Amino acid sequence: MDISNKVAIVTGSGKGIGKETALVLAKHGADVVVADMDLEAAQSVAHEIEALGRKAIACQVNVAKKEDVDKMVEEAINTFGDLDILVNNAGITRDAMMHKMTEEQFDQVVQVHMKGTFLCMQAASLHMRKQKKGKIVNISSISAKVGNMGQVNYSGAKAAIVAMTKVAARESARYQINVNAIQPGFIDSDMTRAMPEEARQAAINGIPMQRPGQPKDIANAVLFLCSDYADYITGTVTEVTGGRHM
Repeated sequence: MDISNKVAIVTGSGKGIGKETALVLAKHGADVVVADMDLEAAQSVAHEIEALGRKAIACQVNVAKKEDVDKMVEEAINTFGDLDILVNNAGITRDAMMHKMTEEQFDQVVQVHMKGTFLCMQAASLHMRKQKKGKIVNISSISAKVGNMGQVNYSGAKAAIVAMTKVAARESARYQINVNAIQPGFIDSDMTRAMPEEARQAAINGIPMQRPGQPKDIANAVLFLCSDYADYITGTVTEVTGGRHM
């Protein structure tokens, strides 16, 4: 699947799904802005992309801060001359049962997921509208549909991303900008590997394909939605879950 010479921003791409997405896009021809709060991790991924023969820059970005987001988009355009793809992947968790969750825990998650997605879409689409093309993929979560214990902040914010995706898709369609969302299921990651083994195995047992997803499973779905094969797909929500919660 070819996205040669496209320019992509991937937020939260210092590790996990974001890192794999940045690498997959680069392997298929894109130059990438590796955006993450952890600059050292972003620089490491950028070096990996350069080793693949593509161009990359690392940006330290707090997606909940407008000045950081605007600077990131400006740097992408100044460096590469264009912006074709935005992947909103940055995210955090601050889990607690609802009756114990602090206001700070709630606000932190909403700021990064909901406000961050809004700010990034806003900044990128201003440029994409002028060029009348662009692909935006927002990473939601299957927890937006089913709700996870202790994640009223996370599940709520991920559900909001779905709604924002549909609004942005409707507003952007006339400019030939495609906006879609992906809902990952149980993905093999630092977070899920840290779970108690009994809880982890119970989650895997609930997946019809009987295995956790890999970051590359999400990255491949992102690649498709960013390619020319998805030019007539917008406003959709794609589950990548191995059948969990079907």
